[in-house]
Amino acid sequence: MSTQLQTPTSQDLLPGATSMGPVTLAVSDLDQMIGFYRGGLGLQLLAEDKGTATLGRQGRPVLVLDQDGTLAHAPAGAAGLYHTAFLFPEAAELASVVASVARQYPGQFQGSSDHLVSEAFYFGDPEGNGVELYIDRPRDQWQISPNGEVQMATLALDPNAFLRAHLTEAGAEAISDTPAEIGHVHLKVGSIAAARDFYVNTVGFEVTFEFGSQALFVSAGGYHHHLGMNTWESRGAGERTPALGLGEVTIALPDTEAQPARDALGALSERLASRGIDRQLHGDELVFLDPWRNRVRVLAA
Repeated sequence: MSTQLQTPTSQDLLPGATSMGPVTLAVSDLDQMIGFYRGGLGLQLLAEDKGTATLGRQGRPVLVLDQDGTLAHAPAGAAGLYHTAFLFPEAAELASVVASVARQYPGQFQGSSDHLVSEAFYFGDPEGNGVELYIDRPRDQWQISPNGEVQMATLALDPNAFLRAHLTEAGAEAISDTPAEIGHVHLKVGSIAAARDFYVNTVGFEVTFEFGSQALFVSAGGYHHHLGMNTWESRGAGERTPALGLGEVTIALPDTEAQPARDALGALSERLASRGIDRQLHGDELVFLDPWRNRVRVLAA
């Protein structure tokens, strides 16, 4: 099910080269979570101090783990994180990481799918946060419908066949030290209409695919999605209360000659203010909450 796509006016759009930055998770057992993301996914521990660990590759952070022993898991049906999606540059590296996680955490595998624009593998981390590991197909292979939708689907993907085709001998022994990034973040929300009004009409993403009242995918610059939102487990959910799981989503604005990042940040701050949304703007950072109190940090990068 889809509808004719509508987008904000051009002056209200995020810059085309906008990307996702590090995701922060509130965790209970820091050592166990470091073990999963470092030992399983091959992320490097970039910094650790006072219960907070930053992981990434080649000095680039992609994940922050913030230990809080006072928090419990959110109740079923609450809004929050559906999954964090780690994008890898090559099929061989994706196969290496998938094999590593499957070997060390066999009970955490949740499935795999061919989404037409990407091939993806799904796991749960030790504290129940969803994890997607994926690789994109080249953009010239994506299909765009007449109404502007990026054609996506959920088709069968045989994980063993993928590993046979792409796992190298070197990749089976160790994960290579190549850049990793957050390709997208998928959220559980209470209402697709409210999500669209906030993330499209206010923040300035463009809709790339919409599945009625169940799911919405949005991006900047024609990517298949930087943010996904669904109500599959959380329809009608209200504001979050403090809990383990998602701590913060980061969005990085590019700095270009045509549009300096600080200008784009200021324009976003003005859009939020015009709609009565509280925000904190400090230099190169803008922080605000979405309708479910998911914390969003936007950086002028």
